Amino acid sequence: MASLYYDGARKLLEETFAVAEGDLLRGAPPAINKPIASQCQVLFRTSVQAYREVLLGCLIARMQDKSIDIRQPYVGQGPKAFNGRTLDERAVNPFLHDKHIPSSRGPYLSVFRRSVLFDESTRSGLRDKAGYDALLGVLSYVEATSSRKALKSLLHYLLFKFAELREAAHVPVSRLRRISLEQCGILISGLLAVASGGRFPVMLVLATFSAVREFFGLNWEIESQGINVPDEASGAGGDVTIRADDKIVLAAEVTERPVDRSRVVATFNTKIAPTAIEDYLFLVKHANQDAGALEQARQYFSQGHDVNFIEIQKWIVMTLATLGRKGRETFIGDLARRMDAEDVPKSVKMAWNDVIATITSVPRA
Repeated sequence: MASLYYDGARKLLEETFAVAEGDLLRGAPPAINKPIASQCQVLFRTSVQAYREVLLGCLIARMQDKSIDIRQPYVGQGPKAFNGRTLDERAVNPFLHDKHIPSSRGPYLSVFRRSVLFDESTRSGLRDKAGYDALLGVLSYVEATSSRKALKSLLHYLLFKFAELREAAHVPVSRLRRISLEQCGILISGLLAVASGGRFPVMLVLATFSAVREFFGLNWEIESQGINVPDEASGAGGDVTIRADDKIVLAAEVTERPVDRSRVVATFNTKIAPTAIEDYLFLVKHANQDAGALEQARQYFSQGHDVNFIEIQKWIVMTLATLGRKGRETFIGDLARRMDAEDVPKSVKMAWNDVIATITSVPRA
């Protein structure tokens, strides 16, 4: 019997899934040849979850040991058989459940008769024969493929499809009724460390401005153009535009990328000057600012336009320290409501839940 490395299998799933989640956030599905993609589509449409879970387990086994007979998932079936049940119990099934991906409650092999062979002999006793045929088709491809790169590409594609499957499922969002200033720092740094396609930084900023508005009773209208929407198309002054009595009070660009002189110039020419914005704020992820960008901002200040830079986390924490307990409660409530919106990707909600879990596990003095 071939030996499998279950910890290595779980690590491979985790690492590849992180890449697949990023692809889903960008709307960039990984490439795979069309016949295999068509068969995978059938596998992800079937109500028999075990078929796609079998494929995932067999693919992992094949990637670890090319001598394995992936048609024989039970010990004792032959010298090239592998322990499919243990692989599922220790790696595949826990991974799927931890990621909140709709999947079998128990090991996938429990839906098949004992000592099942993944071949034509099993087909007659199954309810969804079309789904099983698709499974056999992809297994044949896996068997015939000697390139690890090709197998890794298939794994990438499968995990992208599992991530898509999760998007159709409900992921409840964790909530906090109260949050201390210390916990705010943990929350903000945790969220900013997640690759969210820019969603977390913008939502954090919006929740902070909303808390300021509510605390001081301001007549602000806080507008957000959405993620990856060009400013020119939306007519916005920035990622966040604050108006009072139809006048722009402040516009802010929330960025995870460094801001250099050319970006400041482009922002001035396309956003600040055309709409006569007097206060423009770059909310940046990192504290160190490009000298050229600072010098350009000073020139615009002499022309009557305040262009400033501030680190996102530092700004939010200082603001919440000023607003006190009431302001922090408004902030965390607003942020949780934004997380619970239907258009927020499930991977982002999962990351939020993970960060909240770290906060609630921090021991109190």
